[in-house]
Amino acid sequence: MRRGPRARRDASAAHMTATRELGGIGEVAARFDAVVFDQWGVLHDGTAAYPGARETVAALRARGVRLAVLSNSGKRADANSARMKSLGYDERLFDVFMTSGEALWLDAASGRIRLRRPFVVAGAAGDGESWAEGLGMRLADRVEDADVILLMGVAEGSDGSGSREALACANARGIPLVCTNPDLCSPRAGGVVQVSPGSLAESYRNSGGDVTYYGKPWRRVFDLTREKLGTEPARMLMVGDSLEHDIAGGQGAGWSTLLVGTGLQDGRISAGGSPDGSPQPDFTIPALGRWHAA
Repeated sequence: MRRGPRARRDASAAHMTATRELGGIGEVAARFDAVVFDQWGVLHDGTAAYPGARETVAALRARGVRLAVLSNSGKRADANSARMKSLGYDERLFDVFMTSGEALWLDAASGRIRLRRPFVVAGAAGDGESWAEGLGMRLADRVEDADVILLMGVAEGSDGSGSREALACANARGIPLVCTNPDLCSPRAGGVVQVSPGSLAESYRNSGGDVTYYGKPWRRVFDLTREKLGTEPARMLMVGDSLEHDIAGGQGAGWSTLLVGTGLQDGRISAGGSPDGSPQPDFTIPALGRWHAA
């Protein structure tokens, strides 16, 4: 969990490395005891698994590698496990499902963070109630009654404009905001890019609001994932499609990193980092479905 306008770059701005281009993840699989995957853009496009990705996951598991999914999803881990199953993945192959929403729930349950009466901004009706189950928490029906805004999601196909009035009201009242999906956008099938909660949180902060982020690249979600896997950082590999979130966060946690050419990269993979200071990955591959070079 981090605050501040440059928090996403702080984790690993100083970490730069020469990138090795691979034909497939199988070329380095033996180096790692655990592999952690981003979900959207790496394992699937929101509609279907990427070709060969399920076979790659099974191959890693067959070699004794511990596997996890780490997603900037405001929903809890069980909901994301169910999504993976619906897309044809055997969820039993994964040792850990961790999401930013799960990390916040765990910290709220333990008292590490206090959320007394949040007003929830989510992608669908009922998402807030499902997330808060088991916390004994009362959700606010109106912004005016809230002590915090919980920004979980944006309605599918929406640009988030339907939530901006409530967020503007909250900001004017000085209500802090907790964002459990720091992504600015998320890939969909056919090259479509969906606006994500992080873009609304950026606007909130740029307008003077107090914003706390849960999710990649902030360190908390990486530490929780590693603790559940029981693996040393030097033997862990983060696989993602975002330099700013997956690669920066993985390197900030002391893990090796691999950038795939699918999802946000959309075939335009680059080993040269990005102009905003995001680091270079340790490895790149065209897609997760490639085990070795063709």
